[in-house]
Amino acid sequence: MLEQVTKVHDESRQGEAFAAEQGNDQVYNKKFYIESYGCQMNFNDSEIVASILNQEGFGATRNYEEADLVLLNTCSIREKAEQTVRKRLQEFRKIKQSNPGMLVGVLGCMAERLKAKLLEEEKLVDLVIGPDAYRTLPALIEEAETGQKAVNVLLSREETYADINPVRLDSNGVTAFVSIMRGCNNMCTFCVVPFTRGRERSRDPYSIIQEAAALFNNGYREVTLLGQNVDSYYWVGPSPNGGQDEIITFAGLLERVALISPLLRVRFSTSHPKDITDEVLFTMAKYENICNYIHLPVQSGSTRILQLMNRTYTREWYMKKVDRIREILPDCGLSTDIITGFCTETEEDHQETLSMMEYAKYDLAYMFFYSERPGTLAARRYQDDVPEEVKKRRLTEVVELHRRQALESMQQDVGKTFKVLIEGTSKRSENDLFGRNDQNKVIVFPKEQYQKGEYVYVKVEDCTAATLIGKVVLNH
Repeated sequence: MLEQVTKVHDESRQGEAFAAEQGNDQVYNKKFYIESYGCQMNFNDSEIVASILNQEGFGATRNYEEADLVLLNTCSIREKAEQTVRKRLQEFRKIKQSNPGMLVGVLGCMAERLKAKLLEEEKLVDLVIGPDAYRTLPALIEEAETGQKAVNVLLSREETYADINPVRLDSNGVTAFVSIMRGCNNMCTFCVVPFTRGRERSRDPYSIIQEAAALFNNGYREVTLLGQNVDSYYWVGPSPNGGQDEIITFAGLLERVALISPLLRVRFSTSHPKDITDEVLFTMAKYENICNYIHLPVQSGSTRILQLMNRTYTREWYMKKVDRIREILPDCGLSTDIITGFCTETEEDHQETLSMMEYAKYDLAYMFFYSERPGTLAARRYQDDVPEEVKKRRLTEVVELHRRQALESMQQDVGKTFKVLIEGTSKRSENDLFGRNDQNKVIVFPKEQYQKGEYVYVKVEDCTAATLIGKVVLNH
């Protein structure tokens, strides 16, 4: 997923929203500030942390200088994200000099891997909390307030935070993320997730359905089901009506969420190519409110490199999966992740990645050059032997090809009419609204009398490589 950062949360808005959800008038006597880096799983984790902190009397603030507690929810997938977090921690250390009572903590994927450096060597933080230890945050804060360094990075085989109602930070009130599972069992050699987030475990489906239904009842009109590999979702447990245990796969969960209401759009991310099934594709085809959009990371177009990455599929197998998606869902939007310059990658391997892009014609791609992550299987097994200038040159070629393809994809939609869920005002003009169509493409159109949260039909009249531009039509 695309690396991104969210920094600020409105104290009064979040406090009021949470109090309303909880049915109380809680007053917050302390303030916390949280920044989230990396994938949407981290953003969702920050909302879980906010819920836990609210229960302890902490309200969110947009100004970290006035915060009693500053938290960075971190990502270790890319080296750049780690560098950004370290820089921010150094900035917070300067603020801490004038506010010595302020506590600074690191959450998430960097916590386990860098706990010793962050706590003892660089002395940048007071708390280090791993992704499965958020329930212990109140006790860790209490310990850190005594001057002790507080740490808990233990991983769990059971923790899903199913009973915690996330506080929707910086929410648009229309779209929300719902975590359905945690961890990953796929030992891709370039990836730290199995080591920082632990083994796969699926969340109780009834808590997922309840959360999604509550969001719909509170005015939300789209949920994205989140997991490191959603297609691996698998739950066995008692039926709420009694009787024999139920077995619920991802396709079954997807259907149950779609049935909450035809007005609730459903998306999901991320899929592993080896696990997405025909059952999932047919379920998507069956329900109009399940969006025709799949994120299907390829990583490389070379079978040899895919084997070194332990992706467990070949180039030809992946292409057949793309064919199957197009067969069952002809209008399905497709996005991907691509890594250039993985260990031993040759020019021939690189050309196979470019030809894979030509074959799949991705609507959206998240593209990176390989950066070795300490502790991964690749770091232990292979030499990072592709020069950085070669990695960057290959990445540039991948990015340029994708830009051409993205523009072509957008141009093919000019003249078409799409159902759009309005998400808010366009960043470029107060007179325009924006939303996304089924294929996850952003569409901008004149505001007129329409409101956030409504569905409208928009006819596309123009486009850029990233945005469709059109007008609402009443007859479609």
